[in-house]
Amino acid sequence: MKINFQGIEREINEGSSILESFKDQIDSNVIACMFNNEVKSLYFCPKTDGNLSFLTYNHRDGKRIYIRGLLFIMAKAIEELYPEAQLTVNYQLSNAMLCHIENISITEEMIEAIDKRMKEIINNDIPIVKRQMSEQEAEEFYRTHHTLKGRLQLSVKARGEISLYYCEDYYNYFYGVMPISTRYMKVYELLKYGDAILIRYPSKSTPNQLEKFQDNPKLVSTLNDYEQLHTILNINTLYKLNKEVEEGKIAEDVLIDEALHEKKIANIADDIVKRRNVKVILIAGPSSSGKTTFAQRLGIQLKINGLKPVTISVDNYFVERDQNPKDENGEYDFECIEAIDLKLFNDHLSKLLNGEEIEMPTFDFTRGTKVFNGNKMRLKENEILVIEGIHCLNDRLTSLIPKEQKYKIYISALTVLNIDYHNRISTTDTRLIRRIVRDHQFRGYSALHTLQMWDSVKRGEERNIFPYQEEADVMFNSSLIYELGVLKDFAMPLLMEIDNSHPEFSEAKRLYSFLNYFKSIPPEDIPSHSLLREFIGGSIFHV
Repeated sequence: MKINFQGIEREINEGSSILESFKDQIDSNVIACMFNNEVKSLYFCPKTDGNLSFLTYNHRDGKRIYIRGLLFIMAKAIEELYPEAQLTVNYQLSNAMLCHIENISITEEMIEAIDKRMKEIINNDIPIVKRQMSEQEAEEFYRTHHTLKGRLQLSVKARGEISLYYCEDYYNYFYGVMPISTRYMKVYELLKYGDAILIRYPSKSTPNQLEKFQDNPKLVSTLNDYEQLHTILNINTLYKLNKEVEEGKIAEDVLIDEALHEKKIANIADDIVKRRNVKVILIAGPSSSGKTTFAQRLGIQLKINGLKPVTISVDNYFVERDQNPKDENGEYDFECIEAIDLKLFNDHLSKLLNGEEIEMPTFDFTRGTKVFNGNKMRLKENEILVIEGIHCLNDRLTSLIPKEQKYKIYISALTVLNIDYHNRISTTDTRLIRRIVRDHQFRGYSALHTLQMWDSVKRGEERNIFPYQEEADVMFNSSLIYELGVLKDFAMPLLMEIDNSHPEFSEAKRLYSFLNYFKSIPPEDIPSHSLLREFIGGSIFHV
């Protein structure tokens, strides 16, 4: 085969792996490769001509592979030291994973023992090998071994082969490409975090060292709240969710999940009313969190409590175009807080809260200027301001408003459903799938367009939203335990349109394969007031 690597064509023998054929080019930082825009192990043997590039920790997929390998090693160490323990990888906190262990109490001594064994495994440079079985062989394997590791693969029709990753006698399955050896995962830290273990790893920008740990107690509390509920419902893994669908019980699960949302929203409205000085509600969250539907449902609950919500759009308070900051590429940066006319915005808010009348601007995006058309506004006694925007948790946006008059809400789809005990579902993936469906349904964009824009969207969130999430008075988790089963049939045909001529193919294939594990849930079962309707259509709200 002819392989193009960095503009140079090289011939390799059939049956030769990338590791064998390019060992002169592979240094210690290379953890996997990209072949024809598809993520592959270094053990991969090409069967066609193609284009090759290498993946390091600095690449999004390289980091994912590192994390999988790290969790694999931790699971191996725990099974060797504490065979009775059941490890569960719960959720991500910044550059760390929060994990629980059932059947055993976590102590500092236990963490030290696990850490010592992990370092031994890593330093021994043990191969991690993928072994494949036919479906018949896999059925026999699972009957004999009484394990659930990787068993979900059997639920996908026409899969053909079932895979497990082996490291010495230990086996497990992680959904995605794995490192070829334990030697790569040298930078990490284990911490006791309450009754859980926190396993930390580097950020993409600092692959050789750990950044300072930043705790997120409000986020953890919100996640634990939802985690406990769905554990009580016995739907904490994809296997259990699929079983509910197969047994015809999902309609009731949908109603329970929706009732949970309604209860949480009602509690937030009650809390706002109790804080008698609150005059401004500020809502912020990352893309595709469901902010629009949430704000309208919160408005209904506020009305029940005697308050009438009035909205102000921050988008009408952009600075004049010639004053708008530019980014490092010389393009206008509309997402930075300096793009907002903070002086005018705060002046108008102060006047409204003092009972004065203002003339609201409308921003003309074509001309790049604010226009005043005589649109007057004054707050009535029972009215409360509701403002939604990416900077709403940043006090600079409302610097002249006293703290006691503000109520900040952070909203995000904080996924608590796991694929299985060792494979979590990324919150970011859930939001991305929501956005792919919404962009196609309501904006006419292809999945390719959404994927091309996603890295830019995430950079804006990391700069403007996530650093301020702990400033919120309350966090609302907009995820629904059942939603990916509904989104599946909307998203998969869109992802199939992306072929391997595009760099986004690897991401599209990963999401497609992931969604393929879900049993379909008909959209007809979803209430018209559901937050999910913001993405699939059919909402009773104006979204």
